[in-house]
Amino acid sequence: MSDSEENPLPEVRQVSPGETYLLCRCGRSPTLPDCSPGCVDGLHLQPVREQFLLLCRCGLSRRLPYCDGSHSPPAEGFKARWRRFARGD
Repeated sequence: MSDSEENPLPEVRQVSPGETYLLCRCGRSPTLPDCSPGCVDGLHLQPVREQFLLLCRCGLSRRLPYCDGSHSPPAEGFKARWRRFARGD
């Protein structure tokens, strides 16, 4: 398995009012960041305004379903932190 499959980059998802999303908070869903049907731990999100979310797809975040950058090693400085979200060459 490649590094990108083990620790995929976060998903940027646009959410809109009037829609409902079921997002994984336990990290066990095979379709992260979406929750498996029937899971009682999922977050039922009903946004009140249109917005973009940065959602975890690796399951390592301590703030599931939101990405906290745990898929990359710690970085010092603003510029280094932004690089954590870019694919390495």
